Amino acid sequence: MLEITRRYDVTAGENTDNPFLLGAFAPNRVEYTADTASLRVIGEIPRDLHGIFVRNTHNQVHTPMGVYHPFDGDGMLHAVHFENGRATYRNRFIRTTGFLAEQAAGKSLWPGLLQPDLGSYRGWGAMGAMKDNAGTDVIGHAGRLLASMSQGSEPWRLDPITLETLGPDANWARQVPDGVSAHYKVDPVTGEMMFFNYPERWPYMHYGVVNRNNELVHYVPIELPGARWPHDLGITQNYTILHDLPLFFDPEELKSGKHRLVFNRDLPARFGIIPRHGDNTQVRWFEATPCYVLHLTNCYEVGDEVVMDGCIMPDYHPVPVNAAGNVYDRIKANLDKHRNKTHMHRWRFNLRTGKTTEQYLDDEVTEFPICSNDYVGRPYRYSYNVLYQPGEWLFSGVKRFDLDTGATARHEYGPGRFGSEPQMARRVGAVHEDDGYLISMVADMNADASEIVILDAANIDREPLARILLPERMSIGTHACWVEGDRIHGEHRPPSSVISSTGS
Repeated sequence: MLEITRRYDVTAGENTDNPFLLGAFAPNRVEYTADTASLRVIGEIPRDLHGIFVRNTHNQVHTPMGVYHPFDGDGMLHAVHFENGRATYRNRFIRTTGFLAEQAAGKSLWPGLLQPDLGSYRGWGAMGAMKDNAGTDVIGHAGRLLASMSQGSEPWRLDPITLETLGPDANWARQVPDGVSAHYKVDPVTGEMMFFNYPERWPYMHYGVVNRNNELVHYVPIELPGARWPHDLGITQNYTILHDLPLFFDPEELKSGKHRLVFNRDLPARFGIIPRHGDNTQVRWFEATPCYVLHLTNCYEVGDEVVMDGCIMPDYHPVPVNAAGNVYDRIKANLDKHRNKTHMHRWRFNLRTGKTTEQYLDDEVTEFPICSNDYVGRPYRYSYNVLYQPGEWLFSGVKRFDLDTGATARHEYGPGRFGSEPQMARRVGAVHEDDGYLISMVADMNADASEIVILDAANIDREPLARILLPERMSIGTHACWVEGDRIHGEHRPPSSVISSTGS
């Protein structure tokens, strides 16, 4: 089966020299449904691989308003449903309010991240000016997918099988007027989902909890010193870790509506540890090395300590949009992790003494670290991180860290081949943490094609177990998720599926 569901009139990428609308970033215009009876499979799809791999992409439809940033594009999900050695692929636009309005108008109505002042319509996001593209993050929770953009948007729900957009969450979207930022986390044992947002007005952050039945059971203000630009949060069995980092918009310029990011090297990074259902009065703030943090691998508790692992940028150098030179080179410079030396780091926050200790875990440039869903918030052993092509916003491979022994392994996709944020899918009946598969969507620019690559998670340096060739080359994106087969329809997994029963 290979069906074309819909074709779109895509004008983005025409008559432009913007590299983020060309090549690996060129937008797609066709929505497909295809299965492995119609797609070429090299190797063999494991029969004990059951679930859905979903990747979000920024897939701009209309000629952009102002300078286009690769985080501005319309959200499009790509999903592969695995079961019994077969797979079905679908890609669909996330039909947000902004997407539908621009479809009706036949043109862009909202500006992007770099020029919010061009906007004339009500917007979304922390700056209140952007289109709600829902193109950054995606996760499975309570029988639905949840997609959003990083700066904060409506909590867009989609059917995990069909990718039909179901609208902002019917249960609780109206109760969170500042929306949800990317990087919500789901506790694999309780089924609760923790999230945050960060508006440019007091209290500058909110924190919430949605239970396994998709009910908003907790939503509280978190007071920060001013408007901030955080990116991620962490969870443990009992706590959530919120970020107040020294990279934020210049406060004086912000008063006149100007958005210029400044890294304040004289301010410490602050991490707020709050009981899962706690409030602002219960946050304990820990100071650490001045830095910026995009993505965490995992957090967990050991004795009196909360441990947080992630990728640190200790000396971030933002390039102003209005600097001299080619604007696209400046965008690349801001995104180039080799320029800002992002690497694995560990923070330990002692809840008894109030002290923070830190250590480097590795000196190689990596980012987008992930671990198995089953170990989120609990002690874990393996982190899988993206490798970067220097000077580009392109993922050249993946590196596996054994955090118990210090051993590492890597898989590089090869020249002209660029992957996605990987996902670790434990096999049905898995016993050990790495007993499963690492999945990535790879764009092969040599063949102008895309494929799903399945690796042995315990031996990623070996050849792929399977490669599934997709109908066409799919645009480069950011985040992905894995939805286990027994979580597709809700957070009601049998006790034997979670780590408290299976061990490590």
